[in-house]
Amino acid sequence: MPLYDCMLLLKPHVKKEALLDLVVKVGKHVNRKNGVLTDLKSFGTVQLGYGIRKLDGRYYQGQLMQMTMMTPPSFNSELHYLNKEDRLLRWLLVKHRDIKFGLDFLGEDDAKAELSKFRSNLYEEDDEEDDDDDDDEYNTDETEQNKV
Repeated sequence: MPLYDCMLLLKPHVKKEALLDLVVKVGKHVNRKNGVLTDLKSFGTVQLGYGIRKLDGRYYQGQLMQMTMMTPPSFNSELHYLNKEDRLLRWLLVKHRDIKFGLDFLGEDDAKAELSKFRSNLYEEDDEEDDDDDDDEYNTDETEQNKV
């Protein structure tokens, strides 16, 4: 089962009991579909970047909740009952992707090869010949200066 994040933006005047009631309602729906609620985060009241107009006024802040869950892929189409919920301003369901970063992205052998490219001492010089080439850029021929 894939991992999803469900973001719920509730109206700012909604009481904690009503907020928890909505979270329990979504959690029970997840459980009925053989899903698992793995994490629950509350971000409290947040300022919105723009006003959201609903039937009973315009809102510039709201209460933000994040629910992380493992559910079947068909679960996305079954959450549309939240559109009729009067306590919600907006809701969003986002699927986690199998994205790996850093050394997890590379295989074990590739990671060792990548790390071996870095020198242990940054001030250690590998080739003396490269330094001589750099000095040639700054040497000027005296005959060229006299011609100018």
